[in-house]
Amino acid sequence: MVDRRQFLGSLSLAALAATIARPASAAPTFEVVHSDAEWRKLLSAGQYAVLREADTERPFTSPLLEEHRKGVFACAGCGRDLFDSATKFDSGTGWPSFWKPLPGAVIETTDRSFGMARTAVSCSRCGGHLGHVFDDGPQPTGLRYCMNGLALAFRPLAG
Repeated sequence: MVDRRQFLGSLSLAALAATIARPASAAPTFEVVHSDAEWRKLLSAGQYAVLREADTERPFTSPLLEEHRKGVFACAGCGRDLFDSATKFDSGTGWPSFWKPLPGAVIETTDRSFGMARTAVSCSRCGGHLGHVFDDGPQPTGLRYCMNGLALAFRPLAG
């Protein structure tokens, strides 16, 4: 005969077991996927550190900081177009900055590293880490997409 206490205890254990057995949230799937070894072959050491390990390049080191031609800034990992040059601005921070990505080009997640909460920005096609977005940018969005130049490739408009 099972009394009420034993029944509730069994029920709690069953709920705990179901929670433990439940698979963790599936990692996002991306259109472009490579093994770690393949990424290392495709990218420079600096690009790999930024795109695949969420590192940050030193400020004021990217040649893209001074890129002012019309064109598109794309992901250095997979070539996806990310930012139109018309949205680039000089933030004074030392990294290429934009006030708006192209539609569907990036995904944003919460980054809790370094004891703070920031919004990390990644390529929606390969998942490569690009940088972070902050709410201190110019109008019309008020956003500053602060991107690592190593994560980007520039393609000027033809003509």
